Amino acid sequence: MESHGAGLRRVFLLAFCVAGIWAAYIYQGVLQETVSTKRFGPDKKRFEHLAFLNLAQNVVCLMWSFLMIKIWSNSGNGGAPWWSYWSASITNTIGPAMGIEALKYISYPAQVLAKSSKMIPVMLMGTLVYGIKYTFPEYVCTLLVAGGISTFALSKSSSKTISKLAHPNAPIGYSLCFLNLAFDGFTNATQDSITARYPKTNAWNIMLGMNLWGTIYNMIFMFGWPGAIGYDAIRFCKQHPEAAWDIFLYCLCGAVGQNFIFLTISRFGSLTNTTITTTRKFVSIVVSSLLSGNPLSEKQWGSVVMVFTGLSYQIYLKWKKLQRMQKKRKST
Repeated sequence: MESHGAGLRRVFLLAFCVAGIWAAYIYQGVLQETVSTKRFGPDKKRFEHLAFLNLAQNVVCLMWSFLMIKIWSNSGNGGAPWWSYWSASITNTIGPAMGIEALKYISYPAQVLAKSSKMIPVMLMGTLVYGIKYTFPEYVCTLLVAGGISTFALSKSSSKTISKLAHPNAPIGYSLCFLNLAFDGFTNATQDSITARYPKTNAWNIMLGMNLWGTIYNMIFMFGWPGAIGYDAIRFCKQHPEAAWDIFLYCLCGAVGQNFIFLTISRFGSLTNTTITTTRKFVSIVVSSLLSGNPLSEKQWGSVVMVFTGLSYQIYLKWKKLQRMQKKRKST
């Protein structure tokens, strides 16, 4: 009876994590699209300085992680020192800025799809640089994702979707997304190196260190000289409080979402988290299409299904591999 109760609590906790991640990041996606496409105020002006979202996100997440460390963590836990994150934060500052800037050139569904292709550069680098050999099913996953994104990119977007973009230009938009993925790869590798050197480092330490340096870099970029774009962004927010409110909610969603991701990884593992976040991306595209007026053609919907079939198959392969590893450990 006791084990049944524990199992039920675990199911409720998982449902709570799924609801938290989906709610936070789907709403954040809606806000990101709103800020990038909406015309604010009676003067109908766009918020052009989308990179400012990264600075705002850094500041909110920095304060949030500092608060969480003070409440939940022991400050003297031997984690990585704050200065060790300086290099990872460079790429973590540039990469997301490129991803957000891409929304000036391509639609939100196109950006989500492009950023879902993380496995493609990973496999290319693994094959060309490290000589890693992948299985046939892994190549099938990659071909589905690459084929789906290519078909989506080559399909004609509706005039309504194009009219919402600040500067429609698919080649620039997709290039920015793929550069974002490349920088994310370096960021993840550096973070793994840091946690390997300092095993006692927890998620809050990483969040604090990354956002501290991100705040410093973005402050220099945004306000480092007279006439820098940060001053225009602040001026716009003062003139259009609605935009400032949307930006604040966007940042708050990011901070809350990270909490649920950390909770999911710590209680259920990274594979479960990957499954939840992948399905969330699919739902984000559906929500964007229904609520934000980004109608997709039948061919584009086919491309979306193609990409997420590949991603789902990849998750299934990871799950099978994990099952085999667990059986080996039990037998030894």
